[in-house]
Amino acid sequence: MLATLGFLTIGGFLLLTMTKRVSVLVALVLVPVVGAVAAGRAGDIGPMALDGITKVAPTGIMIAFAVLYFSLMIDAGLFEPLIRWILRAAKGDPVRIAVGTAVLTLCVALDGDGASTFLITVSAMLPVYRRIGMSRLVLAAIVCLAAGLMNMVPWGGPTARAAAALKLDTSDIVTPLLPAMGAGVLWVLLAAYLIGRRERNRLGALDDTRRDEAKSTVGDGPGTPRVAERPHHPALTAFNLALTLALLVCLVLEAMPLPVLFVLAFVIALLVNHPRWEDQQSQLEKHGKNVVLVTTMIFAAGVFTGLLTGTGMIERMASALVGVVPDALGGHLPVVVAVTSMPLSLVFTPDAYYFGILPVLAQTADSFGTGHAEIARAAVLGQMTTGFPLSPLTAATFILIGMTGVQLGEHQRFVFRWAFATTLVMTAAALLTGALPL
Repeated sequence: MLATLGFLTIGGFLLLTMTKRVSVLVALVLVPVVGAVAAGRAGDIGPMALDGITKVAPTGIMIAFAVLYFSLMIDAGLFEPLIRWILRAAKGDPVRIAVGTAVLTLCVALDGDGASTFLITVSAMLPVYRRIGMSRLVLAAIVCLAAGLMNMVPWGGPTARAAAALKLDTSDIVTPLLPAMGAGVLWVLLAAYLIGRRERNRLGALDDTRRDEAKSTVGDGPGTPRVAERPHHPALTAFNLALTLALLVCLVLEAMPLPVLFVLAFVIALLVNHPRWEDQQSQLEKHGKNVVLVTTMIFAAGVFTGLLTGTGMIERMASALVGVVPDALGGHLPVVVAVTSMPLSLVFTPDAYYFGILPVLAQTADSFGTGHAEIARAAVLGQMTTGFPLSPLTAATFILIGMTGVQLGEHQRFVFRWAFATTLVMTAAALLTGALPL
């Protein structure tokens, strides 16, 4: 009963959001509430929802101040040199911009943290896309693919969870997958090229007049007013760069909790860039809308996961899925896990999959002579590797769509086939190199 309600709840949410019947915010709250009532847990909705909100609260705080910080840096012109360099190198070509986005994301994502990757990469690239008039769906898709792939690093969430759940060393999981990961990088670059070429066809070749305009003006896309850039004081730009680099180093070293780092960095940046009280208030009012849009989605997602976990739906769905695996597929379980793990990342939270489903799958594989390491590698190839920037159950997804300004359903429809293809490419490479048994 609970498993059925869980699948109906997830399916109802995806249906409502992908068909745009209601906003994602409404669906994240009301759909699991209906499911909890149907499960006979109406009296526990408050505590369960509050528990979910409490767990995402640090993420929500971090996102709020991170959005404010990078918005301030964009206004201060910190990324203008990078933007001008990309524009010169790309020469107004959407294909080069798309591939450049993938390369930048692959580099930034080495820290293994999806949230900071989205914050940094989107902040740097969104102005470029606006100037050229490229679709923000393209930006979200390419960042999604590259960041998802790099989430396989040993210090990334999926690998760490898989190693902890099955009591393995991360090297047992990642080292055999390095060739497959290399194939995934090549595929992501090819995908960026193909997506960029399609975008180039949509926009048409940029003429000289528009290209010159793109180098000296900024706007929100085709048909929107463009305003001239303001000159920025070199000393202030140098300070902002030093502060941002220090922030990134502290993020990688985990010198403080991420929310605290962003709070301190934003306050310092605001004080230095806008010492007058009136200017500080103006800056907060200017970007307050973006903060509200992103953080409310995060807390709504906390309600969603809190209710599904608290009612036991997640646990029962995991047991139900394991129970339907035919014995004939037992010998091919690693391939089945690899192929199905990416779609399942849309249904299960990372903790639910790795700590709930994966141990059962590994135990099942034992009877067919398959080791735990092979199952762990298969899970990492898809589950939350290309799925986490698509799943409504992870906060990082809402950072990406919130900063790019795209709808979750549109983003999922646009990038799903590319993300699933990434899993298939890496799975094929893992089979050819022996990381997974045939």
